[in-house]
Amino acid sequence: MAAFVGVDIGTTSTKVIAYDVNGRILAEESRGYDLRSPRPEFAEQDPDEVLEAVLSSLERVARDVESGDDGGVACVSFSAAMHSLLALGPDGAPLTPALTYADNRASEQAARIRDELDGAEIHRRTGTPIHPMSPLTKLLWFKEEDPETFERASRWISLKEYVFYRLFGEYVVDHSIASATGLFNIRDLDWDEEALEVLGLPVEKLSRPVPTTHAVHGLNKEHARRLGMDADTPFVVGANDGVLANLGVGATKPGTVACSIGTSGAVRAVVDEPRVDKARKLFCYVLTENEWVIGGPINNGGIALQWAVEDLFPGVKEKAEKQGRDPLELANEIVEKVPPGSEGLIFLPYLTGERAPHWNADVKGVFFGLSRRHRREHLLKAVMEGVMYQMNAVMKAMEEIAGAPEEVRATGGFANSGVWRQIMADVFEREVSFPESYESSCWGAALLGMKALGEIDSLAVANESIRVSTRHRPEERSALVYERLMEIFGRLYERLEPEFAEISAFQRRFAEDGEEN
Repeated sequence: MAAFVGVDIGTTSTKVIAYDVNGRILAEESRGYDLRSPRPEFAEQDPDEVLEAVLSSLERVARDVESGDDGGVACVSFSAAMHSLLALGPDGAPLTPALTYADNRASEQAARIRDELDGAEIHRRTGTPIHPMSPLTKLLWFKEEDPETFERASRWISLKEYVFYRLFGEYVVDHSIASATGLFNIRDLDWDEEALEVLGLPVEKLSRPVPTTHAVHGLNKEHARRLGMDADTPFVVGANDGVLANLGVGATKPGTVACSIGTSGAVRAVVDEPRVDKARKLFCYVLTENEWVIGGPINNGGIALQWAVEDLFPGVKEKAEKQGRDPLELANEIVEKVPPGSEGLIFLPYLTGERAPHWNADVKGVFFGLSRRHRREHLLKAVMEGVMYQMNAVMKAMEEIAGAPEEVRATGGFANSGVWRQIMADVFEREVSFPESYESSCWGAALLGMKALGEIDSLAVANESIRVSTRHRPEERSALVYERLMEIFGRLYERLEPEFAEISAFQRRFAEDGEEN
């Protein structure tokens, strides 16, 4: 039985998993890399470091599969984080690092597009909210702040496009990654002329859009030798990690919502036609020519808890490593006696700005309600709860255009924490199911590969192929506490919104003064 390999190019690591057609894992590997911040609003990656992580992980998995009894690699299919952008010169070499979704340097450009350059219409056509995360705003930043690079660049591409270019010498971009750029019309499934006019960007500087099941053949001979793979092995371009997470947890039918929390977080649902909300709170991205995914991402998921664990509890990370345990296990033990609601302590989890539903890069983290009775463990649980309050705000926005969900499936690293799983059920006030595998984007990519090769007739098989390991039902008393605190949580954002802009400007000036000194 041949192996279908899913490659997930993430923000801090690349994961590669080989599956059989029934979803059994045959081999897996991952490699990490740095997310660099040379200046306060920057969040960059080295594209060649990411490429090497892809190649080394794929090499290990391919050789494990080829040396086993599973029939070798049938195809390789890709998932990738959205919104990355880098420039290539005429020789195909990178002119810039890869700017990630977390890069906020284009805040001013995003505000101007939103307020002055018909941002509402761009959002309606492209499905991508106007925010510094999107390549649309990043390109305008380059045009205004680094015009030499903007003009010199022969191509503007994402990290996944760079990997395919290096492997095959072709510039192709799947409809899904393209639909997260702010430059792609999600109804016409082609580059949006009006968005390109805002930038003065020739379409020739972008890759050729292709369906998410499009397969590329003719692997570079040097890479084929390294990977130990036949050069004719099909490589399926795949989709972005968000829409594939839905596919990977079987949340593709109406009424089923997927939630994930890794470094960041998101709430998503599959629909059969493009839907863009008038309030501009949500995205709408392409999965296939007949399916779109609506939803909203949050910036601060596991990264907020990581900050709390490492900075509020020095030594916990090292203790977990010595004991061979996940730091989330120790976090569970620390907060287990803290009551729901953290005795009236609320955390606004905006350590790195925020995306849905506010799309405000200037927001900052806030602890509200601190008193002398609060201890560090209260702060830690308040962080867990604050992340879920924000996820619930996205859920409520989705309900306005898609209705209340019948089922919620959740995945991501947070699922290792029993406490955090229960908080999600209590805050959402509905049962939440957790699939056995947390690496849903890799499985979603593998399923696209199976569809591309005709191994499966429909992606709907994903709905039945997922095995649920645990379910959490809401506890009535906890749900009532969270319902009250979420009302305060929502009002806090509204009342602090003007102050966020002021403090963000102050912090930028402070950081710039520090650099000069």
